[in-house]
Amino acid sequence: MRDAAEFDAFYSASVQRVLGHLYAMIGNRAEAEDAVAEAYARAWDRWAAVRECGSPEAWVRRVAYRSAVSAWRKTVNRLRAHRREATEHRVDAISVDHVAVVAALRHISAEQRRAVVLHHLVGLSVAEIAVEVGTNENTIKTRLARGRRALAEQLAEREYHSAERGRGHEL
Repeated sequence: MRDAAEFDAFYSASVQRVLGHLYAMIGNRAEAEDAVAEAYARAWDRWAAVRECGSPEAWVRRVAYRSAVSAWRKTVNRLRAHRREATEHRVDAISVDHVAVVAALRHISAEQRRAVVLHHLVGLSVAEIAVEVGTNENTIKTRLARGRRALAEQLAEREYHSAERGRGHEL
């Protein structure tokens, strides 16, 4: 247990300095804290060798810096890969009608919304929806009818409010 006491004393005496140095080098306190914690964990795993170094604090500082740079590189590489992937796929613009339908769907019941989406957007039959939802076909037909009606009311209301705003009236 002498090693643990010796390491604890080293940690207590040096952690604030190492954290301060690393924070100054990388400019982000949270990332510095993560890297310093990682470096001290590695130092503990190799304490028999690290304590024999000319400067265990320098060893920890070097490992912490490398850990921070490695995390930064991983993040940069992930962003580059994401950008490459994103630029390879063309995304069509979302129409005003699409936005209106999605907004209107939020205002109908969850059961009706599920039936409408599965039938009209996914393309499932009434029978397929009944199996997926775990109910009978008549229930799905009722949900579809009520869902369409509620959706039409929502869209009509949005159209009315849009027309009123276009005329300059406040609602």
